[in-house]
Amino acid sequence: MSLIPSIFGGRRTNVLDPFSLDIWDPFDGLLQSPLANLPSSARETSEFVNAKIDWKETPEAHVFRADLPGIKKEEVKVEVEDGNILQISGERSKEQEEKTEKWHRVERSSGKFLRRFRLPENAKLEEVKATMENGVLTVTVPKVEEKKPEVKSIEISG
Repeated sequence: MSLIPSIFGGRRTNVLDPFSLDIWDPFDGLLQSPLANLPSSARETSEFVNAKIDWKETPEAHVFRADLPGIKKEEVKVEVEDGNILQISGERSKEQEEKTEKWHRVERSSGKFLRRFRLPENAKLEEVKATMENGVLTVTVPKVEEKKPEVKSIEISG
């Protein structure tokens, strides 16, 4: 608990502890998300529009996982275009308001999303598979098996 009011913009200090003074950082908040200054409704829509997708590489495949809660698989498209671009897109429609209903709070976001990933050359594009379970889209892109260099032993004569 502070013994004196802080003059450093609401930061707490303790006069008995010389190390408790917060140092003013001129760069504090400088690298905040560009969404931080948007109204909350726009920020929530933007968060959905930029669907979060994980991409991991295993020895056998590239695996993409996207959290898409509340979206049906019919509302999502997974495409490979231009030879090596994986495109994941979809849309969550906004619920229709009925004149007899009174909304108290709307926090779930709606809107379109589109994410594109350039696949590496070792991707088998003709064998891409996608599944959707419990609001998680999983796209598996198998990898071409690496050819191990053939080693031929040469007998030394003489």
